[in-house]
Amino acid sequence: MQPLPKRTLQRMALLLCLGFPLAWASRFPLAPGSDLVGRVQEVVATPQDTLLDIARRNDLGYNEITAANPGLDPWLPGAGARVVLPTQFILPEGPRRGIVVNLAAMRLFYFPVPRAGEQPEVVTFPIGIGRMGWNTPLVTTRIASKVADPVWHVPPSIQQEHEKDGDVLPESVPAGPDNPLGDFALMLELPGYLIHGTNKPYGVGRRVSHGCIRLYPEDIADLFRQVSKGLSVRFVDQPDLAGWLDGRLYLQAHAPLAGDAGSAAHLTAMVDAVLAQAHRVPGTAVDWDLVLRIAREGRILPTPVSVLAAPGPGPAH
Repeated sequence: MQPLPKRTLQRMALLLCLGFPLAWASRFPLAPGSDLVGRVQEVVATPQDTLLDIARRNDLGYNEITAANPGLDPWLPGAGARVVLPTQFILPEGPRRGIVVNLAAMRLFYFPVPRAGEQPEVVTFPIGIGRMGWNTPLVTTRIASKVADPVWHVPPSIQQEHEKDGDVLPESVPAGPDNPLGDFALMLELPGYLIHGTNKPYGVGRRVSHGCIRLYPEDIADLFRQVSKGLSVRFVDQPDLAGWLDGRLYLQAHAPLAGDAGSAAHLTAMVDAVLAQAHRVPGTAVDWDLVLRIAREGRILPTPVSVLAAPGPGPAH
């Protein structure tokens, strides 16, 4: 891994003093036969807290913290309010290698290659993604290059969009506090798309970009240090995630990027996700009434849906 520049280390030290997480807050061991990492937690809000402050301190995005706390005002949760932290995650379906970006969950998963004798791990960060009309393609690509202090060369399409609103953008924006790419950028072999930082961190966990993937400044600094040119990057759209933990089948639901969370199409996709996992362990019985409630509620906290614990630790990977 590359050492971080002195300026970045100073910024990360400041963030730590302010209560923001560093890399190890989002690094989890991968237990054999398990599809879940982390655990749900709870904190108590102070008079000065917003849900956005609490989210960033715990490496969560806006969408995650608000979905887990539907009864709280995002801007004024209130002193003493108990805030649920949805810091348990079902891993996306598919190969666990390189970077996997689940757009529906607005979360990035990085699977480092373990050293000999070490337990596999996953590092996960919340992300901001493309807004409606600027969707990120569902493809597999690679990191083409790594750039510290990137210059933003403004695409003509974005210049034209801003001109319609009377906002004239320059052809390029130099590195610095006004640069929306932040301090670090991972250029992809997919032309026009990047994984980068941001100068507007509270857009993480929202659909705010023109198709690129945005991370908190402290998260992109850590990811930039760990990954290498040529690493595979796979984009998926998996709002409904099912997986095994300690012999029980769990389900986690995110709002679909398109369509109604309670629609027939969404329910069908959720049932398919549950069936695909249930079939991995013969004899698994599923509480389908609970699955229907999760579909309607968009329950972001992983919930056990198997009626009885299946024998053994779960299916092998």
